[in-house]
Amino acid sequence: MASKPEKWQRSRVVFQPDVHRGMLRGIEQMTDAVRPTLGPLPRITLYDTTIGPIGKIPELLDDGGTIARRIIQIRDRDADVGAMLLRNVLWTVREKVGDGTATAAVVFEATYRAGVRYLAAGGNAMRLRTHLEHGLREILNELDGMTGRVAGKEELTRLATVITREPELGKLLGEIFDIIGEYGRLEIRKGQGRFFDREYVEGMYWDGGLLSRTLITDISRQRTELENAAVLMTDLEIEDPRDLIPVFTVCVKAGITDLAIICRRMSDIAIGMLVMNRDKGKIKLNAIGIKTPGISVSAQRVALMDMVVLTGGRALLQASGDSLRNVKLSDLGRARRLWADKLNLGIIGGKGDPKALRRHIAHLRDVYVSASDTDDRGELQERIGKLMGGSATLYVGGITKTEQDYAKEQATRASDAMRGAIREGVLPGGGAALLGCRSMLQTRIAESVESEERAAYHILLEAVEAPARTLLENTGYEPGEILGQLADVGPYVGFDVVAGQVTNMATAGILDITTVVKTAVRAAISSAAMALTTDVVVHRAKAPEALTT
Repeated sequence: MASKPEKWQRSRVVFQPDVHRGMLRGIEQMTDAVRPTLGPLPRITLYDTTIGPIGKIPELLDDGGTIARRIIQIRDRDADVGAMLLRNVLWTVREKVGDGTATAAVVFEATYRAGVRYLAAGGNAMRLRTHLEHGLREILNELDGMTGRVAGKEELTRLATVITREPELGKLLGEIFDIIGEYGRLEIRKGQGRFFDREYVEGMYWDGGLLSRTLITDISRQRTELENAAVLMTDLEIEDPRDLIPVFTVCVKAGITDLAIICRRMSDIAIGMLVMNRDKGKIKLNAIGIKTPGISVSAQRVALMDMVVLTGGRALLQASGDSLRNVKLSDLGRARRLWADKLNLGIIGGKGDPKALRRHIAHLRDVYVSASDTDDRGELQERIGKLMGGSATLYVGGITKTEQDYAKEQATRASDAMRGAIREGVLPGGGAALLGCRSMLQTRIAESVESEERAAYHILLEAVEAPARTLLENTGYEPGEILGQLADVGPYVGFDVVAGQVTNMATAGILDITTVVKTAVRAAISSAAMALTTDVVVHRAKAPEALTT
């Protein structure tokens, strides 16, 4: 009898208890790679990679999400299932809130490991999962009860310093978010030197610059400014300069001297007419052409919609059959000041209806809260920030390109976390908030009547201790002794690993962001509970060449 083809020889179906054992090995490997990054004094995970022609250059990482992303596959195929499951959880947390991956990893591992022990003793996986998910909801409610608000430059600076572990960067982020607020626009760029710096932009600005360098009037600053400007907003392309005559006529009759024409494209002949009229024309109208912000048609319409609310007037849209030949004065928006350079357009003091602007911002906030897609939330946050007028640029420094890249990534993650802190509040840090849930869980254990319910609360008790235990281990302390000291204290008391003493974490400025902690715990426990119900793993045939961790 002929032997089976190789692809069938390599296919494999795995059943219990090998499924749980294999997945646990992978989960432990992934967690062990991320675990050192938890805490204010993190250790480093070294990733051996190859960059360019000079060969291997090790990458030094202290961000759990990046570490997990670097691990593509591990050689043990049973273990790889668990490792990749946890990898997906960690990257999801990282994408949503920018932090919390190490917390999610250790909570996931503790939940899954304790759950496997219970199932090996004969427990029911589905009933256990139900009680774990119910206990998770109670933990989240406890965290809501501990949440406090953060406000003011000093508190924001302390929080940013805890997140970044970089006092200079933390100081600047605290100042920036004190000024621009939760939704303000923050652009993070690489600086020219080794130090950090910031710059504030007055008013609202968009990525849509002048259509030609010839429209620049301030050569030294490479920009043009208009005072008490009228604003024509459209996604039309202006080819024939004669199309602008009706617009000019409306402006001259209304006594308008400065006009910004925001359009998708303007021909060289039309631009030349604007320049000639500015320099030699008999009509006293200083008009400039600005590219409609946005690359896609939908993005341009969104930008025009926001500008209309901000300045008044009406957007002339190609899809609506609008034409410049029928422009009326009421179609033009107005702004106290408007500026444009080669890349950006800024509007200061838009003269639209203030009530309509407030309603528009409120609507965008409601949509932001309900949005689940990360990209959609980012776009909505940027739109709200523009309309509220808070804008800043943070320049990150560094001696080398690698150092600058790391600083920029660190600042980006920190800014996401800061927005969450302002929006949803903060919790006692250092794992103290989760330790504060122990009293509730112990009460639930005493009240439990079913074995799976009691087991679930015991498992969750291990899980909420895992972050504090890991943090203490990472900084060289004996977890058992210190956790014993914290057994009977309130939820706001924890152990300051830097000062080496028990303290009130809020008073000491050691804080965690509520949305980060809740997202990490929710993702970890719900995913681990689901993983515990996995009974069979089917490995595909001809697996690709495995990589090692």
